[in-house]
Amino acid sequence: MTGPRPAEGPPAARLLDLTRLMSRVGRGWSGVDRVEAAYLRRLLSRPEPLFALVNTGRGAFLLDRAGTGALSDRLHGHAPWGRPDPVSFLFRKQSPAGRAALSDLARLAVARTGRHRPLMALARHLPANTAWINVGHANLGAGAFDMIGAVPGGRATVLIHDTIPLDHPEFSSPGAADFRDRLQRVARRADLVIYNSKQTRIAAERWMTRLGRVPPGISALLGVEVAPPRPRDLPDAIDLSRPFFVILGTIEPRKNHRLLFHIWDGFAETLAAEQIPDLHVIGRRGWANEEVFAWLDISPLVGRHVHEWNDLSDGAVSALVQRARALLMPSFAEGFGLPVAEAHALGTPVIANPLPVFREILGNNPVYADVDDMYSWRQLILELSQAEKPRQTVATGGTGKVPTWQEHFNLVLRVT
Repeated sequence: MTGPRPAEGPPAARLLDLTRLMSRVGRGWSGVDRVEAAYLRRLLSRPEPLFALVNTGRGAFLLDRAGTGALSDRLHGHAPWGRPDPVSFLFRKQSPAGRAALSDLARLAVARTGRHRPLMALARHLPANTAWINVGHANLGAGAFDMIGAVPGGRATVLIHDTIPLDHPEFSSPGAADFRDRLQRVARRADLVIYNSKQTRIAAERWMTRLGRVPPGISALLGVEVAPPRPRDLPDAIDLSRPFFVILGTIEPRKNHRLLFHIWDGFAETLAAEQIPDLHVIGRRGWANEEVFAWLDISPLVGRHVHEWNDLSDGAVSALVQRARALLMPSFAEGFGLPVAEAHALGTPVIANPLPVFREILGNNPVYADVDDMYSWRQLILELSQAEKPRQTVATGGTGKVPTWQEHFNLVLRVT
């Protein structure tokens, strides 16, 4: 399928959907959240008029450029959230941070709808030829498409990160059951679909063909931004003098932490304690992974050779990854795999399952080992832990170059 032609003239305004980022207030950001934040920063730097849309349980909110900038400052921690207003206390399931965020959202909005009211009412506040951009896999209900469809010349652009809920339902969270409906809505109503890789585009368009329509699309690798390493942010308990490895990402079934824990169990049975490398597990606990969680809770290796971290700063994560013998990525499936690209940017070797998307992003720079071959994974880890010059052990001529946001937006903003 050929790519889309540039839109006829630039949009009169862009409308960035920030529903997902607002839902994450008070929690850590995932890779998808960081993409939405990157779009927010870039569009705020552009000269075109900018609006933001946030759909919440309290209603939908529309912000102009000034309100969007103020919201961005709060989301990025550059300004504090305000005091919760009385209405926010009616939403008892909200955290204190969520109440404060909802209250500020109401104060910053130039227009809003009531709870359970259609988003259509917001259309009259948008100029003709507005481009709605949704990159968070959230707020993809019919209401948002109806709203932008009611704007003369309005167009909908959606970024698809992966189709894992359809390709691998066994690895998906319970909340992903409606993914097919959302993808079908995108297939039928989007004017343009952005894909974070060629592999994602192949998978998504295969599904869209079954769902009745394949919209115009463009593949644009995500930019990779690595936080500057801040070793002083690392916990004192981390011994950087010992050989160690890292696995980075939410602890969920498709990340395949189980393979590594089996390997470390084997190390404990066959190696002296001083020969066992450390494994740092960086990420929050996800879902449907009780066996892995139980291992982390009861294994005698935890605290001695395996260490779980779920609240490190971005600078601390970069520092730990940069000093690791390798980043380990035994994932069964990935839409992009930001940790692999980030480790490469930091000069850290990568051992990964040979997923096509990894080859698309980094070619032959990682060391690939099939996750069905635990012996090879074990040997590669041992070799790197014992090598005097581990980086040269796995070097394959890579330059450290990774995709940039400038390259991404050079493609995307030309057509949306």
